Amino acid sequence: MDRRVTFNNKLLPYLLLAPQLAVTLVFFFWPAGQAIQMSVMEQDAFGLSKTFVGLANFKELFADAEYLKTFWRTLIFSGAVAFCALVPALLFAVMAERIVRGATFYRTVLVLPYAIAPAVAGVLWLFMFNPSVGIVAYWLKKMGIDWNPKLDGNDAMILVVMAAAWKQISYNFLFFLAGLQSIPKALLEAASIDGAGEWRKFRTIVFPLLSPTTFFLLVVNIVYAFFDTFGIIDAVTSGGPAKATEVLVYKVYYDGVVALNLGTSSAQSVILMAIVILLTAIQFRYVEKKVHY
Repeated sequence: MDRRVTFNNKLLPYLLLAPQLAVTLVFFFWPAGQAIQMSVMEQDAFGLSKTFVGLANFKELFADAEYLKTFWRTLIFSGAVAFCALVPALLFAVMAERIVRGATFYRTVLVLPYAIAPAVAGVLWLFMFNPSVGIVAYWLKKMGIDWNPKLDGNDAMILVVMAAAWKQISYNFLFFLAGLQSIPKALLEAASIDGAGEWRKFRTIVFPLLSPTTFFLLVVNIVYAFFDTFGIIDAVTSGGPAKATEVLVYKVYYDGVVALNLGTSSAQSVILMAIVILLTAIQFRYVEKKVHY
C-alpha cells in the first residue's frame, strides 16, 4: 500500500518551506548575485562611483602570475587537508567501534574539537608550535629540527594544514563511525570463518561498504578546505610568511577588505565558487563510479 503525506491546506507546505527558502535567498542567492554584479564593475575604494568594465577584472586575474600561484597552492592545501582529516578519522572510528568499556567517553572526547571555533583552533595550534614559547616547537628544537612557521613558508603551510585537518577530524569521525555500525555483522563473521584476517576484512568488506560515506565526506572536506579554513589561516599566519599560506578564500578577503579592490575581489569570489562547483561535479562524475551502494 502506497502511503503518501497529504495536506488538506494547500498553503501549508509553502508556509513550512518559507523560512528555509528565505534564509537561502537572503544569505546565499542575494550575496552571490551581488558578487556577480560587482565582478563586472570597477569602483573606487569608498564605493561612491561604479563603472561597468565587463570581463576586465577576470582577465586581470588570469594574467596575474601571483593569482595563478595562489590557485595551485589552494589545490595542494585542500587535498592535504582532506587527506589528513579523512585518514585519522577512519582510523579512530575503527578503533572506537571495537571499544566496549568507556566507548561513550572515548567518542565524546574525539567529537569535542568540532565544537571549537576555527579561529580558536588556529590559536591553539599556533601556541603549541610557536618557536618562542610552544611546547611542541621546544621538543622539535631539542631534536635538531629548526621549526619556525613565522619565517619558513613550508612550516607555516604544514601548521595550517594540521590545524584545519584537526578541526575536521571529529566531523568525519561521526560519519565513519555511523557507517561502521551499519555494516552487517554477519558479513564479518562469515569472512572470519573463511579465515580472513582483520586487514583483509577491512580491505574487501568494510572499506567498500563505507564508500558512500567516504565519497560524501570527500566532497564535504574539499568544500571545507576551500571556504571554512579562512578563520584558521587568519589566526595562525594571516596568509604569510610572504603569502606562503595565502589561499583563494583568504586572497578574496585581503584584496576586498584590506586592499579595497572590490571589483577584483568579487571576481575572485565568483571564480572560487565556480571552482568548487566544478570540483564537486567532477567528483560526482568520476569518483562516484567507484562507490558501492
